[in-house]
Amino acid sequence: MTPSEAPAAAQPWVLQFCHGYDGPFLDCARQYAALFQGTSYKVCTVYLTGEPSAAVERGSASDEVIFLGYDSKAVRGLKLGAMRRLREIVAGRDFRLCIAHRFKPIYIALLATRLPVIGVHHAFGVYSRPMRRWFINRFRSRLLLLGVSNAVRDEMRAQLPGWEAQRIETLYNRIDIAAVQAEQVSRAVAREALGLPQDAWVVGNVGRLHPDKDQATLIRGFAQALPQLPAGSLLAIMGSGRLEQSLRQLANELEVADRVRFLGQVPQGRRYFKAFDVFALSSDHEPFGMVLLEALAAGVPLIGTDCGGGREVVEGLGGLFPLGDAPALARELVARVRADRPELERRLRERFSDEAARAAFRALPLLRTWQVNG
Repeated sequence: MTPSEAPAAAQPWVLQFCHGYDGPFLDCARQYAALFQGTSYKVCTVYLTGEPSAAVERGSASDEVIFLGYDSKAVRGLKLGAMRRLREIVAGRDFRLCIAHRFKPIYIALLATRLPVIGVHHAFGVYSRPMRRWFINRFRSRLLLLGVSNAVRDEMRAQLPGWEAQRIETLYNRIDIAAVQAEQVSRAVAREALGLPQDAWVVGNVGRLHPDKDQATLIRGFAQALPQLPAGSLLAIMGSGRLEQSLRQLANELEVADRVRFLGQVPQGRRYFKAFDVFALSSDHEPFGMVLLEALAAGVPLIGTDCGGGREVVEGLGGLFPLGDAPALARELVARVRADRPELERRLRERFSDEAARAAFRALPLLRTWQVNG
């Protein structure tokens, strides 16, 4: 009898516990469910917050999806109700492992179950709080912590001294390459949709207009590079936020307002990435930068800050510049005009695809110790 023909009660299950499905976290759930495709494991994904949604069920790529339906205020403190409900879910199946995203689900999973827990961290600074360090150290024996980049992993290792290296590892974020590319429209269609000239050389940027994204340095670098860029070059910034007015004012002061296009919030923005000739990310210590993978899927060369997890995507594929260094950014922009285009999709498949992640996941030493055959 094959695993798919075995009785449901006899099949091993993986519990995936997510704080919510807003923003990128629905795709994070899909990424981790995809690790078990082609295995005997079934995946049950549980969302702590958020109302039931058929679209979320489909996007989770799981065998079962459960919505606990809490709001963020309701799960403050000890979260006893959430713990009780998680215990009830675990009691009904042969769960072998829990994958929990972010600290609150990790906390609940450790207290509510006796399962081995893989805690996935998508941001910096998680264990900067002493109480969190104290708590996580208590449960070290059944924990594997994963950072979405080496930068996140290395910070956790520094904040949790004494942990064996194999208990704090990296598993890169990734994309379903075929699905993303199927969404992306042609260069001509994308430019028409965004209101960009068909013949311009376009630098693209996507992100909230927020100090962490540092579009001010991007505008300064573009202004400095402009005399050496092709005639009619544009900087197109996709996103909205509280800094829009000050960024528009900066473009005015630098006399490039007619060369900088503020596109606002664009629904399903990654569909239009082929509109760009180069993609520039100027963020301050991005934990990873999923938008970089989406640009790679569109075949767009990259420029990024030489810090955080974004460096791990850009390095070897494009140009890096020090955070806040507008002249260095300008030099990279000019260099991209003349540079040969690297093999972007090959690198994407080798390091940041679902297939690459499955291989990396199965190679984690601690999974063998736990006898989990991913």
